Amino acid sequence: MVARSLDRRIAGVLSGVLAVLLLLQASPSRAEQVDLELVFAVDGSGSIDENEFKFQRQGYAAAITDKQVLGAITSGAHRKVAMAFVEWGGEGSVHTIVDWAVIYDAASAKAFAGRLLRAPRQAFGYNSISGAILHATAMMRTNKYDGKRQVIDVSGDGPQIGGPPLPPARALALAQGITINGLVVAFRGGVVGGGGGEALAAHYRRDVIGGRGAFVIIADRKEYFAEAILHKMVREIAGRPPLLQSARKPEKFKIFQSLITNR
Repeated sequence: MVARSLDRRIAGVLSGVLAVLLLLQASPSRAEQVDLELVFAVDGSGSIDENEFKFQRQGYAAAITDKQVLGAITSGAHRKVAMAFVEWGGEGSVHTIVDWAVIYDAASAKAFAGRLLRAPRQAFGYNSISGAILHATAMMRTNKYDGKRQVIDVSGDGPQIGGPPLPPARALALAQGITINGLVVAFRGGVVGGGGGEALAAHYRRDVIGGRGAFVIIADRKEYFAEAILHKMVREIAGRPPLLQSARKPEKFKIFQSLITNR
């Protein structure tokens, strides 16, 4: 009972903080219509070494410029999406690496990928998924785009550890009509500490993802990581499972659809 009351108070505080943020950062008229507003919220925490960090960014850059992603983008009603790339670490370490840009053709995708690959590493500390969600939610509410859908794409190799409580941060995003999807990087371990351990995928499915059509993908081998990113990106942009032009079998990475939407 006390815990529920505390959660309600925390949710109220977080809602108030976001409301103030929106007032202080009043956005211009959201006139430009796009099919999707998509924030990649990617784990850049201390658990990822430099080689893995570069490998991860290269995977996202390759997917963004892939012809299948471009095909999904140009198949929409407006034939364009707005994207931003965020990396997160511990409490207070959430950084916009590539700010909002409209992707509508190969050149705009290549420019976004180039900025991503050139940007310095900034995140530090350990695992505030809640901070990443709050940061991405604020970005959604203060940008200049009017997307038919809004998606926060969270990827990581560990659980929520620090920062604001995760349940009210997640609830705040869902209340704004934002969908949260996940990519679990399981080949680095993928276990939540404590109590004998818990599969990280279960943590993401229960505590992180939510909203209309939410899903989590589990990349359990390094050689399938880039393909998992590509699959997830096409699915998010198209709003439906993709038919990827790939020789790999679908069981190489697993997809769990959120059974309860708008939780």
